[in-house]
Amino acid sequence: MQGSAQPISSISSRETSRSSRFRAALIEAAKAGAIMFGLAFPILAWRTDLNFSNELFLRSRWPAVFAAALAAFVIRFIIAAFPQRAAKTVKAKAKAPPHALTLAARLAGGAGIAALIAFPLVMLAAFGPAGAQKWIDNFGVQILLYVLLGWGLNIVVGLAGLLDLGYVAFYAVGAYAYALLSTTWGWSFWLCLPIAGALAALWGVALGLPVLRLRGDYLAIVTLAFGEIIRIVLTNWTALTNGDAGISSIPRITFFGWPFVAGPHGFAALFGLKYAPVHRLIFLFYLVLALALLVNFLTLRLRRLPLGRAFEALREDEIACRSLGIDTVATKLTAFALGASIAGMAGALFAARQNFVSPTSFTFMESATILALVVLGGSGSQLGVALAAIGVIGGSELLRELDGLKAIFGDGFDPTQYRMLIVGAAMVAMMNWKPRGLIAIRKPSIFLVKAKPVVGALAQEGHG
Repeated sequence: MQGSAQPISSISSRETSRSSRFRAALIEAAKAGAIMFGLAFPILAWRTDLNFSNELFLRSRWPAVFAAALAAFVIRFIIAAFPQRAAKTVKAKAKAPPHALTLAARLAGGAGIAALIAFPLVMLAAFGPAGAQKWIDNFGVQILLYVLLGWGLNIVVGLAGLLDLGYVAFYAVGAYAYALLSTTWGWSFWLCLPIAGALAALWGVALGLPVLRLRGDYLAIVTLAFGEIIRIVLTNWTALTNGDAGISSIPRITFFGWPFVAGPHGFAALFGLKYAPVHRLIFLFYLVLALALLVNFLTLRLRRLPLGRAFEALREDEIACRSLGIDTVATKLTAFALGASIAGMAGALFAARQNFVSPTSFTFMESATILALVVLGGSGSQLGVALAAIGVIGGSELLRELDGLKAIFGDGFDPTQYRMLIVGAAMVAMMNWKPRGLIAIRKPSIFLVKAKPVVGALAQEGHG
C-alpha cells in the first residue's frame, strides 16, 4: 500500500502544480489583455476620416481593439503556461561545439550570394522589363542598401561595442555630398562616391572626438543628438541644401560614363541591346551588391587583423584594453570613421537611386531601423544582419502588396501602417527567446590550435 501510495501522491502533486500554473497563466494573460485593451483604446478604437463635405468625423473600430486584446491574452497565456525548458545544460553544450551551425551558415552565405546574382535575371524573365522594375528596385536595391548600412553600423556596435543612435547622419552626409557636388559642379557619380565616403569618415571622426570618454547610455544620447543636429542643419541651411524642399534633378548613375538612355550614346547601344529603363536598375543592383560583398569581405578580414582584435578588446573591457597598451582613442576614432565611410557611400548610392534627397529621408526612425537590423540579426554577425534586413525591409515592402486584405478589414485598411508594430513585436519576441539575435555564434578571431565557435548560451553579455 505504501509503495502504491507514492505514485498516486506524485501524480496528484503534478496535477496540482499544473493547475496552479495554468491558473497563474490565466491571471497573467488577463492582465496582458487588459493592458493591451487600455493601450489600444485611444489608437484603434476611433479613426478620423473626411466626409464628402470635407468635414472630420469619427469612425469606430472596436473589433480591432478586441482583436488586439485577445491576441495579447492568447500570446501571454501560451508563454506563461508553457515555459521554455532547457533540453541540455551549459556543460553539455560545451561538449558539442556547433560546427554544424557554422557549416550551415557558410552554405547559406554561398547560396544567398548565388540567389542575389540571379535575382534580377529571374525577375526580368518572370515579369518582363516593365514589371521587373518594382521588384528589382524595392526588393533588391533597397534591401541591399540597408544590408550595407547594417554592416557599416555592425563595425561600430558589433565589433567595437560603441552604441550609435545617430548613424543616419553619416548616411545623410554621403547623400548630400553627391547631390551637391553633382548638381553644382557637375561631378560624376564615380568621382563623388569615394568623396562621399571620405567626407562621412571625417564627420565620424568629428563625432568621435567629443565622446571619447563616454560609453553606454551617455554615448547613445550624444550620438542621437548628433544625428538630430545634422538633420536640423540640413533643414535650416536653405542657401545650401534648399531646406525641406530638398535637392532634385540629381544626375542618374552611368555605366562608367555611358548613360542609360535611348540613342547611339547610351548603354543599350554600347552592347547592342534594346533600350529599357530596367537596365539602370539592374546595374545599380549589381553595383550595390558588389560594394556590400566588398564591405563584408573587408570586415571579415578586419576581425583577423590587430585592429579588429583591438575593436573586440575595446568592446569587452575598455579598462583592460587600455592596460594592455592599446590606444583606445585611435581605436574608437577608427571604428567611427570606418562605419561612417560605409554609410556615406550608401548615401551616395541612395541619392543616385532616388535622384532626390531631403531631410525627411534621414530622421531618427532610419537610425532606429538600422540599429534594429543589428540587434535582430545578432551583434557582430554579418549573416544575421543580412537576414534581418531581408525580413524587416523586405517584409515592409511586401505589406504594400497585400491589398487583398482590404476585402476583409475594409477599404480604409492600410497594411503599411502596421510596419513598425510588426517590427516592434519581432524585437520583443527576439529579446525573449534569442536575446543575442538570430545568429548568436561567435567565432574567435585568434586561437591556439583550432577555432571553436561559441554559442550565446556560453557567452554572457560582454564576456563572450
